[in-house]
Amino acid sequence: MFCKLESSSERILCLICGTLSRTALVLWSVLWWAMSMPHRSRQDQEQHCDVIPGSMSLSVLEKEGDIVLGGLFSLHDMVVEPSMTYTSKPPPTQCTRFNFRTFRWMQTMIFAIEEINREGKLLPNVTLGYKIYDSCSTPHQALKATMELMGSHTAESGVQGPSSCRGAVPAVIGDGGSTQSLVVARFLGVFHVPQVSYFSSCACLSDKNEFPAFLRTMPSDFFQVDALVQLVKHFGWTWVGVIAGDDAYGRGGANIFAHEVRKLGACVALREIIPKNRAHTAISVIISKIRSSGASVVLVFAVEQDAAALFDEALREELTGIQWLASEAWSTAAILSSPKKYHPILQGSMGFAIRRANIPGLRDFLLRLHPSGTESHKDPFLVPFWQEVFQCSLGVGTKPPCTGAEDLKSVANIYSDVSQLRISYNVYKAVYAIVYALRGMNGCEEGNEPFAFQTCPDLQSIQPWQLLYYIKQVEYFNSFGDETKFDENGDIAAMYDLVNWQLGPSGEVEFVTIGKFDETVKNGQQKLRIQEEDIVWNGNQTQVPLSVCSNICPPGTRKAIRPNFPVCCHDCVVCTAGEISNQTDAIECVRCLPEFWSNTGRTACIPKQVDFLSFTDTMGITLMAISLIGSFCTCAVVFIFSYHRTTPIVRANNSDLSFLLLFSLTLCFLCSLTFIGRPSEWSCMLRHTAFGITFVLCISCILGKTIVVLMAFKASFPGSTVMRWFGPAKQKAIIGLCTLVQVIICIVWLTVAPPTPRKLIPRESAMVILLCDEGSHVAFGLVLGYIGLLACLCLLLAFLARQLPDNFNEARIITFSMLIFCAVWVAFVPAYISSPGKYSTATEVFAILASSYGLLGCIFAPKCYLILFRPEKNTKKHLMSRVDKF
Repeated sequence: MFCKLESSSERILCLICGTLSRTALVLWSVLWWAMSMPHRSRQDQEQHCDVIPGSMSLSVLEKEGDIVLGGLFSLHDMVVEPSMTYTSKPPPTQCTRFNFRTFRWMQTMIFAIEEINREGKLLPNVTLGYKIYDSCSTPHQALKATMELMGSHTAESGVQGPSSCRGAVPAVIGDGGSTQSLVVARFLGVFHVPQVSYFSSCACLSDKNEFPAFLRTMPSDFFQVDALVQLVKHFGWTWVGVIAGDDAYGRGGANIFAHEVRKLGACVALREIIPKNRAHTAISVIISKIRSSGASVVLVFAVEQDAAALFDEALREELTGIQWLASEAWSTAAILSSPKKYHPILQGSMGFAIRRANIPGLRDFLLRLHPSGTESHKDPFLVPFWQEVFQCSLGVGTKPPCTGAEDLKSVANIYSDVSQLRISYNVYKAVYAIVYALRGMNGCEEGNEPFAFQTCPDLQSIQPWQLLYYIKQVEYFNSFGDETKFDENGDIAAMYDLVNWQLGPSGEVEFVTIGKFDETVKNGQQKLRIQEEDIVWNGNQTQVPLSVCSNICPPGTRKAIRPNFPVCCHDCVVCTAGEISNQTDAIECVRCLPEFWSNTGRTACIPKQVDFLSFTDTMGITLMAISLIGSFCTCAVVFIFSYHRTTPIVRANNSDLSFLLLFSLTLCFLCSLTFIGRPSEWSCMLRHTAFGITFVLCISCILGKTIVVLMAFKASFPGSTVMRWFGPAKQKAIIGLCTLVQVIICIVWLTVAPPTPRKLIPRESAMVILLCDEGSHVAFGLVLGYIGLLACLCLLLAFLARQLPDNFNEARIITFSMLIFCAVWVAFVPAYISSPGKYSTATEVFAILASSYGLLGCIFAPKCYLILFRPEKNTKKHLMSRVDKF
């Protein structure tokens, strides 16, 4: 049996069962042989070999010949088993449902034998005969017929050929079904009697260890499955249903197909077995599973009778929209294509059929039959055939009696249809293969003998094992140009026609060849060739049906397996940002290179957008405008102070320091512009150094003003000489010295590790961020720390001078401005660290502008207000008057 199992325990169990079954079969066969042959001398056996104790009493069609070939054909589709009482000899088995197609196959065997006898070229002076039995499509009936073929001939036959007392035909043609052939092959293999099957395709029969004498002119299902798998691959079907017959042919083919199709990444949507009893309820369950599976392509790997039972139920339950794939057993079956009732569901069906041929003279040979013929009384199968064709009775029966005027030429049925000679052609080739082997035996030359003892085979006493050897060596081209050659497994080269069921103008099904499959092609050529433009799909559609568990994932997505579902069932998940897939049904998305990012459709990697604080974006324009406004305001203050330089409020605040402070504030506003624009080497070095120096200059001026205010108060006490040490020159020296320290820090910074432009390429961002790397974090910290130190010192001094009694106390204003300044830069540090990309730069610019506006507004806005709007208070008397403490 077919033992392609997965686990080692299953394989061992299968091997043990196979060995036991073969052993039992051999013992039972030997026992039957011994009981069938009487215990008498060899000479007595030769004189009385026509007596067969235990004969099966089966109907046989035979003809005398020098060499008699056996034949097994399933002329009936069913068997009605008699009741077994075990107290008397059981009556003969009754076979029902006559099969016209198989009857044509049997007639083809007879035609080939008579053609060879008539021409006499292959076997001169040798006449072929035949002995044909009906196996009734059942294994036990096939075994009975095989035993009859292996026994001697009956007395009623009148045959006295040279092998009549040998009790065995030298070779057997048949059987058709794989299940029957399995039984026959095991039995004949014991005696090495060659068996050439014309229709058994089960891959299990290629095992020569189990079936050493089995050969066939029918390609193995392994090749048919290969063709079906290539078909599934060609059309991109990944969700396919498989329905198999409950026999070696169906189960074996379905097993191989399921195994091979998974290698392509496709999945079997459902896998069901059609029971041999063809129970309505069981098949109804199969139809329900087909409908619920969601598969639109279903392979039916079964003989035509099982397929018909399935389609009958599909019609009853109105199952439509299925693209049926046919195994070769029913791909051209007349019982499915002829009745128009199947056309609604089977139109557009597709399947592989073996190569066909037109055999000249066969149709006339088939139509010669008539019950009144001279040989009709020797044909036990002619009467049931005739009665079934014309629905009449040749004897006593319920049907009306036949008139004798019936003629096969007036009837069109599958028997006389020679347009699709496929299996008939296999029968024809099987007969010729045996004849060519006999010819090889007859042509043996002394000295070139293939056997021991240097003797050639004798056609008058054929040994089956010798004939088996010669059949394996057969290699010839027939009159149709086809080669017949068996490989080491007894198989022939596989060549199939891909046929499509299409309705012709008359409304009948036409088997249109739309492609070919040739297993023998080499040099990288395609085995399967299809003319897609000639295909008509189910429902008379021209578009290829889609049969997938899930929709095809378009580019930009990937397949995500659904839990607890087959691998073919998946969801389409959009690739994450930064990943792409540029093909359909991508298993995974591909991450873009660091400087690239996925486009909107996630189908291509595009360069990342360069991100920096630009003069063209909204934020950059806003900050630039604020910077320029601040500069303009500072210049306006300079103009006001210059115009009113002689007024007490300007003179009282040390006009030189005020103008220097205003100049430094202008630089502070303008230095923020260096932070806007594409970072470059010069801009990176300029922005931080300019920022550090200008702010130190600004704070130094404020520090100088604070010291002057504080010292001026001290100088107001009698006898104080402190102002001598803080004159205008000394004030400028303090400012210059403080600024020089920052300049030195910046020079060292630019010399050792200057700021440089840097690309920041975050993995999970569509931006390439351009920024200035500080170079030395220590130097950057010193610059900021020095500014903070001066600001704190200035705040401290201003805070100490806040209670001075003047009506316009400069120290109070400086204190408030320093508080704003320090608050801005204290808040700047965490904001700068947490801001991404250009926002960190914008944060720094905002801090510069905010602190600059704070200094400008707090220090100079009150003075400008008095100068412009309260000139009556711009007097020395008012400025020097005492006020309450702050």
